[in-house]
Amino acid sequence: MASTYLTRTPSSAGNRTTWTWSAWVKRSTTGSASSLFGVHYSSGAYQDNLYFQSSGKLDWFIWNNNAYAGRITTDRLFRDVSAWYHVVCVYDNTLATATDRMKLYVNGVRETSLSNVTNPVQNSTLSNVNTTNPFILGNDGNGNNHFDGSMSHIHFIDGTAYDASTFGETDATSGIWKPKTSPSVTYGTNGFFLKYGNSASLGTDSSGNANNFTLSGSGTQTLDTPSNVFATINTLVRRTSLIGSPDQSFIDGNLTSINNSSGGTTDYNVSTLGMTGSGKYYAEVKIITLGSNSTGTFITGISKIVNTANFPMSTGLGYRATGEKYDGANSTAYGATLANGDIVGIAFDLDSGTLTFYKNGVSQGTAFTSIDASETWFISTTSYGSTSEAKFSYNFGNGYFGTTAVATPESDSAGIGKFEYSVPSGYYALCTKNIATYG
Repeated sequence: MASTYLTRTPSSAGNRTTWTWSAWVKRSTTGSASSLFGVHYSSGAYQDNLYFQSSGKLDWFIWNNNAYAGRITTDRLFRDVSAWYHVVCVYDNTLATATDRMKLYVNGVRETSLSNVTNPVQNSTLSNVNTTNPFILGNDGNGNNHFDGSMSHIHFIDGTAYDASTFGETDATSGIWKPKTSPSVTYGTNGFFLKYGNSASLGTDSSGNANNFTLSGSGTQTLDTPSNVFATINTLVRRTSLIGSPDQSFIDGNLTSINNSSGGTTDYNVSTLGMTGSGKYYAEVKIITLGSNSTGTFITGISKIVNTANFPMSTGLGYRATGEKYDGANSTAYGATLANGDIVGIAFDLDSGTLTFYKNGVSQGTAFTSIDASETWFISTTSYGSTSEAKFSYNFGNGYFGTTAVATPESDSAGIGKFEYSVPSGYYALCTKNIATYG
């Protein structure tokens, strides 16, 4: 969540000239500054920070006595909210080559097209990292620019410069950059490894150093990882002309949508991952609150993406809160009515071209047949808000509705995911591993 962060204050200083930071991160929001880590003291006159600028550029700087002692900023923009990025900072100012003293890698590739470059002075101790000042993950060290998204496998190495290939490698089959789950490294005095394996203690250090972090806020453990990416809501694709709406906001790692009361307009959501060709997929949508005027307009189901004023309502197949089914033009009698607290199960079978809905685990029968599997379909929801907010939470197998874990976790037919209700036999969570295997 945007207000969640982890912090640790070292009891002693480490190596001030050489260190490495590696992490996998998945953004939830764009358009505002978002910090991955920060160290500061003396009211911000001295600060190290790695963050996404509001533009989407990645910026790593050392601020010492109100001046840059080192800085690199990418020309490239990082605004994909559906993918994990592997980010590695390598700091070694003992090197003779000035441009090698700060190296930044993303997905195994060194960033060399830079808009800002300030090279550190050789052998200087101007970096605030590895001092006895707090090391903070998830904001800039001053309590600002909170990171909104997910992090995984965070390594910090005190005293050694490792390149990105130490922590990641290219998959021989897919060609995709993937994590090395147990890299061979020497962590040093203040080094740590946060893999978030313990949901009850997310700040536990797995390096063997016991350099544990303290959690502030309400962080949650997700099954969405760099090795198996689960669908979330695509905040970059919504409403007319596929541009974001000021009437809608997203929280909980883009798994909860809020149609704000001020605008009184129809808003649409679609999943980041699509379904096409073959496969059987299952997802759940929980109605937190329908909001005023949403009883008739709430529709959840599947949609295609087209650039039209009524996207995805006019291109979708769905289940209304009124109990009707909707084919993009007409509504007809179908199943039970829906209310706040109800969970809609969506079972889409591309192999047979059918779509079935469930209310709180009970099948409402096949709603649609002869669906064109050659099209790309997305899980979708349409709603309308007026004098009160409409709010919905998605579970693509991540195991949560908002920040609340599902009550009695049920996995899919491959043993993947955590759902509130039993997944229909032969259906799978919407994630990259299942798409690759069954799609």
